[in-house]
Amino acid sequence: MESFTGLEVSPKKVEYLKFLLKKDETVRTTDISSELNVDPSTTTKTLADLASQGYVDHVPYRGVKLTEKGKEYAQFLVHRHNILSLLLTHYGLSAEESCHEVSRFEAYVSKAAIEKICASMGHPTVSVCGKIPHGSCKIGEHS
Repeated sequence: MESFTGLEVSPKKVEYLKFLLKKDETVRTTDISSELNVDPSTTTKTLADLASQGYVDHVPYRGVKLTEKGKEYAQFLVHRHNILSLLLTHYGLSAEESCHEVSRFEAYVSKAAIEKICASMGHPTVSVCGKIPHGSCKIGEHS
């Protein structure tokens, strides 16, 4: 995949991509609307935007699934969320608090910053939100 900064999509689109990664199958737009508590017309528009950016394949009346580009990007999004959640627990927030707080700002933290934070933490493998995938992290590389 082409290089990315981690800042390519809006906070709401982050939620769509993470949900689709979690499902790991073709998902109906009505299921996405219900899960994210979004109007179906908004879901359709957002999915069209994500499709135009190459993150999803959306077939109207059939459903939507991540492209390879979308899957790689969504894996980074999970990585970023888990690293930031773990970081906040080191400063006294509970697991629930850290997950909630990170959801409020994570879309504004770049891939470069996450790679540095991850390296400074010794590339942890488990966070309060689950396993930390390192597919998008440049383990062993120095910046």
